[in-house]
Amino acid sequence: MIALDSLDLVDATRIVAAALAEDLAGAGDLTSNALVAERRRGRGDFVARADGVMAGAPVVELVYRTLHADVTWEWFAEGCAFRRGARLGTVEGPSGLLLTGERVALNLLQRLCGVATLTRRYVDELAGTGVTLLDTRKTTPGLRRLERYAVRVGGGHNHRMGLYDRVLIKDNHLALAGAPSEAVRTAKTQCPGISIEVEVTTVEGFLDACRAYPDWVLLDNMGLAALCRCVELRNAMPSPRPHLEASGGVTLETVRDVASTGVDAVSVGALTHAAPWVDIALEMTP
Repeated sequence: MIALDSLDLVDATRIVAAALAEDLAGAGDLTSNALVAERRRGRGDFVARADGVMAGAPVVELVYRTLHADVTWEWFAEGCAFRRGARLGTVEGPSGLLLTGERVALNLLQRLCGVATLTRRYVDELAGTGVTLLDTRKTTPGLRRLERYAVRVGGGHNHRMGLYDRVLIKDNHLALAGAPSEAVRTAKTQCPGISIEVEVTTVEGFLDACRAYPDWVLLDNMGLAALCRCVELRNAMPSPRPHLEASGGVTLETVRDVASTGVDAVSVGALTHAAPWVDIALEMTP
């Protein structure tokens, strides 16, 4: 089962604390404090108003732990598909605190379910191809680890987390560093032991990059014929051969055709930058 790892949990704790501080601003929940008796307990059901894939229950739990609420809960398992009208989870505890955490909990839950849901649609399109679906750094500032957690829940895979854990030489780097092969050689010298990937946009650029033996080549915005040609050339090379990642404008309608060219992975920025939120409500009962 997919779960928050230790670094995800650190980020989730920071995100939840900041979101609650933004909502409460030191004054607290004026409405709930005025209208709900402190000792009153109730139940809240998280109900789906659209179809989707479950992601984010541990984050909702963290919201209520941060509020020091004595809460119990039951949840849909992470990664399970649900239909409109499904009860995704139930929380029981102090009614006032359930309401205080409602908006922060829903904002995060709806966002993460949205990312997982769109990711699952891409994964379903790739079924049987053996091609890996990757995310990108096109994430909401401050929410990267949680959004990428949701990608994993949806069945996708995480690419580099940031600028610090992988060398990815892109077009603007090449504008300053020279030809792809030259840039790869320099990066290998400066970053020994680190995975090196270089972006190219033409078959000629691909052949030049391969002269320096990168670990990965990112085939950016290439047509299907060019992708097939790069795969053919790569497969004819002696080892070590680079892994091939296709990227650039890939949609649900085109992802399977891109995968059919024989690339190893397809990266899709839309998983995180264009995923619509899944509509979910919290329905309270005494």
